[in-house]
Amino acid sequence: MGFVNPNKNQMGDVVFGDRLRLARKKAGLSLQALAAQVSPPVSAQAIGKYETGKMMPSSSVLVGLSKALGVSLDFLMSTQVVELSGMEFRKHSGTSAQDRARAEAIVIEKLEDYLAVEEILGLEAPEDPFAKVRCDSVKSWEAIDEKARELRKVWKLGNDPIPSMTDLLEDKGIKVIEADLPERFDGLACDVKQSGGKPDTEVVVISTRTNVERKRFNLAHELAHRVVRGSANPEIKLEKAMNRFAGAFLAPTDHLRGELGENRQGITWHELIRLKQFYGISAAAMLIRLRDVGLLPETTVEYAFRTYARAWRTSEPEPIRDGEGFGTFEKPQRFERLVYRALAEELISPLRAAQLLKRPLASIEEQIRGPRNS
Repeated sequence: MGFVNPNKNQMGDVVFGDRLRLARKKAGLSLQALAAQVSPPVSAQAIGKYETGKMMPSSSVLVGLSKALGVSLDFLMSTQVVELSGMEFRKHSGTSAQDRARAEAIVIEKLEDYLAVEEILGLEAPEDPFAKVRCDSVKSWEAIDEKARELRKVWKLGNDPIPSMTDLLEDKGIKVIEADLPERFDGLACDVKQSGGKPDTEVVVISTRTNVERKRFNLAHELAHRVVRGSANPEIKLEKAMNRFAGAFLAPTDHLRGELGENRQGITWHELIRLKQFYGISAAAMLIRLRDVGLLPETTVEYAFRTYARAWRTSEPEPIRDGEGFGTFEKPQRFERLVYRALAEELISPLRAAQLLKRPLASIEEQIRGPRNS
């Protein structure tokens, strides 16, 4: 069945127990239901002891648990990721505990690969990119806009639209992962506690199902959380403050004024669609941004959301397509670059690269040598 763990506080055993429990929740199984599916046989009591770190399974039972739960041995046994803390899910209503467990398991599996490649390459943690602009709280909507302007200035971004929010965050040391999350999740963000005394790192996860406009806004929203810690004004809720920051960061006030002009009372469909595609944010977010900076009257925006823009919160008009415009650049690329770097430096094999990138070995070999001449 298993052997008694001589040191139940050992980090690897604790992480294994947590991973096993998470995989069981992801599968929606009770201890008894899991025990009934494992081969060779194992009792529910023994599985409970595995989860609490009091016992470790034999190799044959470990393989059986992996197969019954539909997870890899690497997921159960790897210890790069000790804990995901401060998890913030961007989700729709109706998510279940099983959905959340599945999302967390997907993130851990991808992070284990990411951190392993960084360790192979000997990469050190970058300096805090927010040290010069981070604040504990803001007191007004104007202060939020000012923080967005300040961050652009510190990072020397100018006022033009951001070509890729994904690339920007990756460049600043935040890991961005795109994953096939459960249907009701747009994404999540959290701090990652690593083993071996390594410093915490941060990850933002976006769903493959989320459209380009929402991806960009979600990434800017998560960026805001790393700049502004809270609100000192009871009338300003933190999540609304983060949305305001995201809008200000993606579409700076001065730049918007130059594009639309001052003292507008209305806006045509053509103008609005051009602006949303120019800045890479949704039509609904653009309407709100134009109201926030005083370029459109509040009554005009309210009327829009009661009439022609009523469905825009769930159905994006003239969406930006993958592979077109911003959709061409809004893809995480750093992990893939690191894998190919490790491959070029012969620190990993082509087979390992194929496993990490979830691609056929033949595809990796073609990327090494280039396409064969026909």
